[in-house]
Amino acid sequence: MMRTKIEIEYLLKAVDAFKRRLLVVAPDFTILAANIPVGELPESEIVGNTCHTLFYNRSSPCDNCAVTAAMESQSPSLCPKPDSFIMHGRLPCFYAYPIMNGDSVEASVSMDFQIPAIGLLEEKLHRTNSLLENLLQSAVDCVIAADMKGNIFLFNTSAEEVFGYRKEKAINSLNVRDIYPGDGARQVMKLLRSDDYGGKGRLKTYHTNALSKSGKEIPISLYASVVYENGQEIASIGFFHDLRDRIRIQKELENTQLQLLQSEKMASLGKLAAGVAHQLNNPLGGITLFAKLMLEEYNLEKNAEEDLHRILRDAERCRNTVKELLEFTRQTRHLMQPNNINDALNRTLFLLENQTLFQNIELRKDFQPDIPLVSSDTQQLYHLMMNIILNAAQAMQGNGILELKTYYRTKQHRVCIEITDTGPGIPEEALPHIFEPFFTTKEEGQGTGLGLSLAYNIVESHGGRMSARNNPERGASFIIELPSAPKHEKGVGRE
Repeated sequence: MMRTKIEIEYLLKAVDAFKRRLLVVAPDFTILAANIPVGELPESEIVGNTCHTLFYNRSSPCDNCAVTAAMESQSPSLCPKPDSFIMHGRLPCFYAYPIMNGDSVEASVSMDFQIPAIGLLEEKLHRTNSLLENLLQSAVDCVIAADMKGNIFLFNTSAEEVFGYRKEKAINSLNVRDIYPGDGARQVMKLLRSDDYGGKGRLKTYHTNALSKSGKEIPISLYASVVYENGQEIASIGFFHDLRDRIRIQKELENTQLQLLQSEKMASLGKLAAGVAHQLNNPLGGITLFAKLMLEEYNLEKNAEEDLHRILRDAERCRNTVKELLEFTRQTRHLMQPNNINDALNRTLFLLENQTLFQNIELRKDFQPDIPLVSSDTQQLYHLMMNIILNAAQAMQGNGILELKTYYRTKQHRVCIEITDTGPGIPEEALPHIFEPFFTTKEEGQGTGLGLSLAYNIVESHGGRMSARNNPERGASFIIELPSAPKHEKGVGRE
């Protein structure tokens, strides 16, 4: 390209006006031309000297010289400044580009940058990195990043809390494979590399288990991605959400829904039971009356008398069932007063423990002393406890261990009664239905299926909760939770 004399003059003026160091360097690092700020070096020492000797008193080119990189690559090159140069107040060749002559490098142009500008960039980069680090460390979910060998280099505070490892320990000696059971890490990487779970390199809402330091499996929801550089996998990062609280809340919600359903069912069946009970009372009275009249007024054969007695016994069973139905539907709470649960249990046991059914049953009591009072109907409370205790004794067929325990849940303000037997337990398929009216696991003729329903109804009418479970070893437990009475109320039993 041919330039006019005026163009050449202006280009030279532009180079002279450039306030930063600019050198034209031969392939052997000899300076061919230079524009050095006034006062930095005498002009006589510049041209003909080598740049590494002139500026850094070195016998060979600098280790990170931009001129070297530009000549080797035949393209512009930018090299970082070493700390040693900054310490000595010297400047390296920051930027260089080649002057080509055909296919070979004829010379290179080297220039520096303004240090304050680079310093500001470094400071801004440092602040950005610090902000990113703080964001990841303060994230609510666990954040874990690892290289492709599994070596962890990011382990935030939430990860420390959930997995039980200290950050230093995790980064220095933990492999990402250690936080998954079995080949869980391999499975996650397989999913990350597929296109089916959020696109290649991404994994969304993947539910799996993770391993804590203690070896406990933790249910998690995982969001993960692969980090690429020039198309190559260099790292992976995962966001782990601990699902334990969500699962617990979901179970509590399911239990509450079941209790609401049970309450609605009990209310509907209660109304039906009340109507049926009143309708049955009159014909049962007639059956009983006329059977007794026949026994008194006629001389009957022995077989006929036995049949009439059987009629009277069956009628009496029906009357007892009707009585339980009426008791089941009774909703009155006009005798509510604070009662001591421990005293109520002791009185119930006093009435029962000398019965034949309890002769071979070992009673164990674990009552919390000075337990808060419970606002309750005394008669219904006794009826409740007698039903559950008798049910447990019958399940053991009069032989086993019956344990009664009371305790107070301070946060919930609830007094708890736990009655445990060593019987055969409750069939798993029957467990969800045991509090339903007319449901029984006893043989035909041995139970009405109203005892536990009545107990459930009493607990619910007192604002409490009742549940049952099978024990791992043997037998079943019934847990009754009743709200404690206000402290200012005085009631029956010890304070």
